[in-house]
Amino acid sequence: MNQLTSVNNPYIKSLAKLHNSKTRKEEKKFLVEGEHLVSEAYKTNHLEAIIYSDLKYKIDGVKNIYVTENIIKKLSLTKTPQQVMGVCSFISEKVINPRRFLLIDNIQDPGNLGTLLRSCLGFNIDFIYLNNETVDIYNDKVIRASQGAIFHLDFTYANLEEVIPMLKSHGVSVYGTDVTSGVDLEDIEVPSKYAIILGNEGSGVNPKILNKTNQNIYIKTNPQLESLNVGVAGSIILYHFDKKRIL
Repeated sequence: MNQLTSVNNPYIKSLAKLHNSKTRKEEKKFLVEGEHLVSEAYKTNHLEAIIYSDLKYKIDGVKNIYVTENIIKKLSLTKTPQQVMGVCSFISEKVINPRRFLLIDNIQDPGNLGTLLRSCLGFNIDFIYLNNETVDIYNDKVIRASQGAIFHLDFTYANLEEVIPMLKSHGVSVYGTDVTSGVDLEDIEVPSKYAIILGNEGSGVNPKILNKTNQNIYIKTNPQLESLNVGVAGSIILYHFDKKRIL
């Protein structure tokens, strides 16, 4: 099997450009790194090509690209590059008639978004709406933090102020998160169809969006604690709604 050796190879240079959000959107492709993420992409039919510096990673059904470790280092964004990477297609919508939603308003930290994606999968969220101010969901740090959950979820970017009335018209109860005006999470009777809104790490959910909800909620904590990280708070809320939902 021929091995690519030059970091200046046109194909390799085109892959390196996928680290740019604009290029990802134009090509509708993104990179993943490591055996676990490549495996998740492969299992969900999103893996277009596999890139490796060790032939043990060779698999059937996709394009195989055997490269030197220097090329892996060029394509990797981690301090300790792994020997295998994947070129993946953007994720298409799969769920029909979703009933449980998460709305993301201007979350900036990739780790927080990745954590929430894991929790969405763990606590049975059907669909995710993100506004355009939110970090790119295909950012490599988001994907790593999601630990592959991204491949099992449905999502799109949209104007949340337009999404909320649309959801309400379909019988979905919409809950904002607000520590100043919300109701204690424990006092909520969770309906069968719901949407939860989580907001920016510093400023929370936009007031214009909060004004469109059915109800706003908060998590009661020790008063000595100023606030919870949005990834942690969101995960608690998602767990609570999943376990208390009226079937």
